[in-house]
Amino acid sequence: MGDDAQGRPLGVVVGGSLTQGVEVRLDSGASVEDLKVGTFVTIQGARHRFMGVVTDIALDSADPRIKHTPPPAGNSFIAQVVSGTVAYGAITVSPHVTLPAALGDDDPPLAAKTIPSHFSRAYTASQRDVEVVFGKEDERHFWIGNPLDMETKVCLDMDELVKRSIGVFGKTGTGKTFLTRLLLVGILQRGRASSIIFDMHSEYGWSGQDTDRSRQVKGLKQLFPAQVSTFTLDEASSRRRGSQVDEVLRIGYQEVEPEDVQMLRETLNLSEVAASAAFNLEREFGQGKWLLGFLALQDRAAVHDLAEKVQVNPQALLSLYNRLDGLRRYGFLVEQAGPDAAAQIIQHAEKGRHVVLEFGRYGNDPTAYVLVSNLLSRRIHQRYVALKEEAEGGGGREPRPLVLVIEEAHKFLSPAIASQTIFGTIARELRKYNVTLMVIDQRPSGIDPEVLSQLGTRLTCQLENERDIDAVLAGAPGGRQLRSVLSRLESRQQALLFGHALPMPVVVRTREYGSDQSYTQLGRRLGVGARRPGLPGGTEIETAEARLEREIKDLF
Repeated sequence: MGDDAQGRPLGVVVGGSLTQGVEVRLDSGASVEDLKVGTFVTIQGARHRFMGVVTDIALDSADPRIKHTPPPAGNSFIAQVVSGTVAYGAITVSPHVTLPAALGDDDPPLAAKTIPSHFSRAYTASQRDVEVVFGKEDERHFWIGNPLDMETKVCLDMDELVKRSIGVFGKTGTGKTFLTRLLLVGILQRGRASSIIFDMHSEYGWSGQDTDRSRQVKGLKQLFPAQVSTFTLDEASSRRRGSQVDEVLRIGYQEVEPEDVQMLRETLNLSEVAASAAFNLEREFGQGKWLLGFLALQDRAAVHDLAEKVQVNPQALLSLYNRLDGLRRYGFLVEQAGPDAAAQIIQHAEKGRHVVLEFGRYGNDPTAYVLVSNLLSRRIHQRYVALKEEAEGGGGREPRPLVLVIEEAHKFLSPAIASQTIFGTIARELRKYNVTLMVIDQRPSGIDPEVLSQLGTRLTCQLENERDIDAVLAGAPGGRQLRSVLSRLESRQQALLFGHALPMPVVVRTREYGSDQSYTQLGRRLGVGARRPGLPGGTEIETAEARLEREIKDLF
């Protein structure tokens, strides 16, 4: 499709509503076989031009008898005469935005609050229509993919993306990780925020795995070495994979708090009484000393004696002891950790760098992932609350916006615990303290509905479970119509995007990630004017030559 102002004619509007979508009867020259659910369509009304997506495709007829007496199978002439007149194709289009009435107008597209009148002409969307709605790739907009059957770029508004939390969903093998990498590259390039990535399977730092093609792909550290810091909990694993690590993270037993144990209830299979006993232990041994003091007990009798002293059910306390004793196997937990782990990460983030925390062999252990992610995030959030309050009181500058990235999000945000976790708090605060979430999950139905409702932008690959589809679309405008679009996504490299970072929902083929050409494209924006990290708001532009000179200077 070219740059024509008007796309290919499709048909005329013959009915419909704002909530259910408008019905377009196709012209005789327009075949239903050339259209797909999710295709962009523009409709020229009497006063407005509308843009929407195809949500349903149907066959209909002006004479109901045609169903019972179809043309003879071998008579193609009669079939051609009947097709497009008595029998015709129809599509349902959900109008989402109204476009400027004339080409060249600077008016932005607006949310559609009405529908086109009867017999308005419908067309396939042109490249210009898509550019007007989604913007062109620039310092604010990041190219995320292409519409179905079009080569036009669909861009995300990065300012809007980081203002609220983000959700990336899809079943295993649909490309969630690749889509997340693209989002993180966009956030990094545009300089709108820093990110801290709790990298469960070591996919985002130095390199990752493309299982479909049995190859490794570059991570953020290889693409942007001067802007990404890599931390690891498992130095041996990082060394085996050839990953370049900036810091080896160690967490002291004194940093583990009772709130962290509350988060581990499900993964450790603890009762509410057993998990709450951690608070009694803290009162008994003192803040920062309770875990080592508790694990120092020698036998069952000592645990029973302590239970009586702190007034906790002995069996519950013994259960807690047995579960927490398993923490000793984690090499990253030490008695004396040195610098505060969260403070080390915050230091890098405040300089404008993006931090990837690789879990190595501990990534396959849900207890380790939940413990570390929750422990660090709570302290990071506390730091940002303090910085924000200082700034509001005139005692400092605004903290740089921060995005916390967590995988297997339902482990942190299930309905049973979301209200008690730091991640649930961050989601509900809506960037009040300049901290938002990016949640990645294959089971969105396991996430608390209140948290899902706070996600500003959702990017969803293929889902098969009906409950997961319902959860992702809950509260979304036109969610009923989008359901048919989401249920028909292909299993790879397709995603339905909707929310604050886009003017309207769109199905895209996500841009390639993993080839030399894709690396060049992803790095090109950086060369023509990247926002240098470490400066307030990322206001200083750095040319490719200046960047190269600075990196050489840093190296030597």
